[in-house]
Amino acid sequence: MFLRFYNKTAFIYKGKSISYKELIEKAEFYSAAIDIMPGDRVVIFSENKPEWAYALFGIWRRGGIAVPIDHMASEDEVAFIIQDTRPTYAFVSNELKDTFAKAVKRHRYKVEVIDIEDFIPFQDPKEPITNISEDIALLLYTSGTTGQPKGVMLTFGNLQSNVEAIAKENIASSKDVTIALLPFHHAYPLMVSLLVPIYLGATIIFSESLSSSSLINLITANKVTALIGVPKLYKILHDKIFGEINNIPVAKKLFSFVDFVGSPKLGKIIFKKVHKSFGGSLRYFISGGAKLDPNVAHNLYMLGFDVLEGYGLTETSPIVSFNVPGSIKIGSVGKPIPGVEVRIAEDGEVLVKGKNVMKGYWQRPDLTSEAIKDGWFYTGDIGYLDEDGYLYIVGRKKELIVLENGKKVIPEEIENLILSKSDIVKEVAVIEQNGHLHAIIVPDFDLAKEKGILNLREYITWEVIDKVNRELPSYKNITDFTIREEELPKTRLGKIKRFLLKAQDNAQLKEQVQTQVQTHKKENKPIGILTEQEGILLDYLRKYKSDISPKDHIEIDLGLDSLDKVELLSFLDRTFGIQIPEKELSKYLSVEQLMNLVSDKEAKQTKEVNWHDILSETAPAETLEYKDEVLVYGSYLLKQIFRIYFRFQVEGLPNLPKENPFIIAPNHASYLDGFLIAASLPKELIKDTYFVGAKEYFEGKFGAIVAKYFHVITVDTQSSVKETLVKSAAVLKSKKNLVIFPEGARTRNGKLLPFKKGVAILSKELKVPIVPTAIKGSYEAMKIGDLFPKPKKIILRYGWPIVDYEFSYDEIIGRLEEAVQSLLDLP
Repeated sequence: MFLRFYNKTAFIYKGKSISYKELIEKAEFYSAAIDIMPGDRVVIFSENKPEWAYALFGIWRRGGIAVPIDHMASEDEVAFIIQDTRPTYAFVSNELKDTFAKAVKRHRYKVEVIDIEDFIPFQDPKEPITNISEDIALLLYTSGTTGQPKGVMLTFGNLQSNVEAIAKENIASSKDVTIALLPFHHAYPLMVSLLVPIYLGATIIFSESLSSSSLINLITANKVTALIGVPKLYKILHDKIFGEINNIPVAKKLFSFVDFVGSPKLGKIIFKKVHKSFGGSLRYFISGGAKLDPNVAHNLYMLGFDVLEGYGLTETSPIVSFNVPGSIKIGSVGKPIPGVEVRIAEDGEVLVKGKNVMKGYWQRPDLTSEAIKDGWFYTGDIGYLDEDGYLYIVGRKKELIVLENGKKVIPEEIENLILSKSDIVKEVAVIEQNGHLHAIIVPDFDLAKEKGILNLREYITWEVIDKVNRELPSYKNITDFTIREEELPKTRLGKIKRFLLKAQDNAQLKEQVQTQVQTHKKENKPIGILTEQEGILLDYLRKYKSDISPKDHIEIDLGLDSLDKVELLSFLDRTFGIQIPEKELSKYLSVEQLMNLVSDKEAKQTKEVNWHDILSETAPAETLEYKDEVLVYGSYLLKQIFRIYFRFQVEGLPNLPKENPFIIAPNHASYLDGFLIAASLPKELIKDTYFVGAKEYFEGKFGAIVAKYFHVITVDTQSSVKETLVKSAAVLKSKKNLVIFPEGARTRNGKLLPFKKGVAILSKELKVPIVPTAIKGSYEAMKIGDLFPKPKKIILRYGWPIVDYEFSYDEIIGRLEEAVQSLLDLP
């Protein structure tokens, strides 16, 4: 039905060309190895290779039903399929014989196993059986993302309708060359990488290696015209191409120009070298199996490659729609193919009708009747059609999260937004957790190391999650996230298996992820015989976690925060004489890397690391080189303006200590807060008061002038916590007062953020009182995102100083947070 004679090469494998004539002969040869009746099931359990195709066409020649099994399937999965289909024969590769034999032993059921590469047929080839349209051709087992395997019955008519519909689009011909990268047991590669090319007389290359270098070599050497893959492949190619483009300023500007003009033809001319690196013949990037990142698709398209993203399901044979050259809409999955109807149900579900819709689920009439109603297949996907008939898929209906307030959330929508914010996020899954949205994030640790990101959780919180939350309605906000080291569980085509990520509560989720991480690590490299230096290091680290593995990440697994990392650096310096700048610690974030660092160093006797010694280090000389006049007069002017515009009111001024130094610790709700503090203080205090401010807000000449005249101590809060504290200590030691916002960032919802203990360290070690301070109303006047302040009433309250130097850092910061909250709660 699909196999036709062409006087040319059908396959290229291990450098050898196999003609269509040989392919037909091999199909006859393989058909002679099985003695079956029409409708009997025959398993194919093998890696992609020409023999896989020989077996398939041989089975069909005898009227059998082919049952392909993933060559990476577990013994349990193989056993289930054998039990469900009860096959007569099985074509099995030599590498998979043991797995198959063990699976068969579970059932007292005889299956004749044929070595897919080496056998002698017991009979001569017979005349082929004529398969009719309604005959079942394939049983494809799919668990998708739900975890429930079921056999999809695809008839010869289903497959034929899909093959012919794709052929009618005239995007390919016998002149095309493609590579079989994806496993044939999936409907998408089986159709697009095997059946359609065979039907058209194209050439298929079988790759022995999936490495990027081997792939590029195959593409260039064989003048490949169409690459068929999944989104992950195109993300890798995209990042490689644009990594090189972005490293060349001229190339980067040229691409920006092409993008601005919006001309893929111009991109193909300007970036001709990119096309040559792919052999010069590659026209199509064909993507399916999962959602393609629109940014990746857009950029590749602007380089002059036709990016043909499509949509389908195993149950629809599989193609429903795809973009065709000349009519591409990035972000869509194209228009329905000829003979296929698509409509959107009232609840947004995508429904499909056509000859491509499956016969049903094998031995599951109950599931079949649920999925197919009045000829319409209910896909379980949520999507919409635009005014031009292009289909857009936004998520899975079963994956729709319904929150306690009844609001519905499509996790993929939020996941795509998270991924767009930073390359540091490699993978993400959004799940429901205790009535809220929780993100599980897999970072790119190598890229974080390259960028010198020391505090990964802080970075993700503010540079990713916070930015996402500000763009979304509040019910779609991520309230918490887990950092995970392993890849998320996915199907072979890249879809997240969400059912494996669901947990009843956050503790269970953390335990589940941690267990997976530790099991993985202990199997790989347990701690063996230690040197003296390594033993000293591990003894130090065990205060954070008793059971340590070399692969443990000091932030994710041991839980070191930014202050703990400063202590670690001090420990390395005092114990081993190893001085590492704080920004360089990102190169040594695993226990193993630290062990390697100290292994050949001589350990010195040293006292326990303490913050008093750390704060004794000398601050940069420019720390207190500031002017007073502008701040004094400016604060007076601000006070008058604020009294009129905000009805500004200051309470508790008598609570401020009579002698310097002291720390003012207010809540942080607005850009106005620093100015409000300045406006509240009397002249004799303001000239001796300094403010800690993030360096990013005071960059450039103008920023430096503002900082100097307004007493702002600029610090790099993300990558140099030690510098922040040492500079702050220098101010206080000079008998000057300091304003520090203990939350470290502005509130996003008007509520207090957790207080960081840096202010407690300064207070305890330097014996400096902390004045809890509440600014009430500034959030309403000018919260994040507001361009201009509103005339809301603002009250600033100073509380009684905290002088609890005998308490721990955590106790001091806890008391401070309680005091600020109490001041905010006053009417």
